[in-house]
Amino acid sequence: MSTVVGVCRSFRDRALARCFHCFPCLSNPARRSSLGLKVNLVMLHLIFVGILFLFDDGLIEKTRKEPWYTVLYLLLLFATLVQYFITSSSSPGYAVDVMRAVNETNVIYQKSAVASKQPASSKNGSLIVFVEGSQSGRSFQGSNPSSWTKLVMDMYSPGTSVRSCTCSYCNVEQPPRAKHCHDCDKCVLQFDHHCVWLGTCVGRDNHCKFWWYICVETALCLWTGILYITFLKANISRAWWKDAIMILLLVALSISILFLLLLLLFHSYLVLTNQTTYELVRRRRIPYLRQIPERVFPFSKGVCRNLREFCCARSSNYSLESLPSPQELEEKSRPYTCLDVLTCRCC
Repeated sequence: MSTVVGVCRSFRDRALARCFHCFPCLSNPARRSSLGLKVNLVMLHLIFVGILFLFDDGLIEKTRKEPWYTVLYLLLLFATLVQYFITSSSSPGYAVDVMRAVNETNVIYQKSAVASKQPASSKNGSLIVFVEGSQSGRSFQGSNPSSWTKLVMDMYSPGTSVRSCTCSYCNVEQPPRAKHCHDCDKCVLQFDHHCVWLGTCVGRDNHCKFWWYICVETALCLWTGILYITFLKANISRAWWKDAIMILLLVALSISILFLLLLLLFHSYLVLTNQTTYELVRRRRIPYLRQIPERVFPFSKGVCRNLREFCCARSSNYSLESLPSPQELEEKSRPYTCLDVLTCRCC
């Protein structure tokens, strides 16, 4: 018995070694887990759709008469899978990447200024870091760089120490709204949450992609649920085993639809108020948000501008948000009046 087990283990080790040699990326356990997750999610989609086309003769007949209906459905399925892979492979925006870019641009600027004894031109660096808020309210370009430490400290209120905003895990000064993710082992800008299904964090650079993914996923599940209900209405009691399979899948699909709808509404609310899941759930544990009333959204710039920045943000330009001043917080905490609505203060 032990000989058989030894042979099996030896065969498994040789197979894994050959697989890792052909695909070096799979030698990383995290990447293997992420790949397995993606394969399982694709298989789930194919199972739900494949069983529908396998059992539903009425849908096949409708496809022959009205092919556009099935084409639109399959296009939605394809778009959902494409959006999933785009979102799962995108970077959430890591603080260490911006820190390196800012410091490298600062070094280039200093070397050029020393060599020419005059201010360096903008061609010496193409990095643009825009810091929003009344305290900083300026952009750091290649022609006017600043060190990462100084840039981050300018975003906090006066008197804040570097130690209080430095990550103890990766030793990076965290700008406001950034948080260290223990799964990714990096500090993420505008950290929202670590999505298990995506295998990556949701942050500043991919939150919009994540919203679109759950939007198309919700639409696909709703459409698939309608097709399942249509099949059961037309074919109930014809073949009990088909009905049992379809009912079980419909129950699982209904739970998924409910979860996706709630998730879509929740993240739509976050987008409109310029919040993140972490800020909403852990507000009392974030030092710079503890003293701000619950109904005040410190980083909100109005519904219209929140939407514009969320949908049109460019990952090539790093946009960081400084903490609002006491005057801005007082203005945001002021209750809305009819005049404020007419003047579009909320926008």
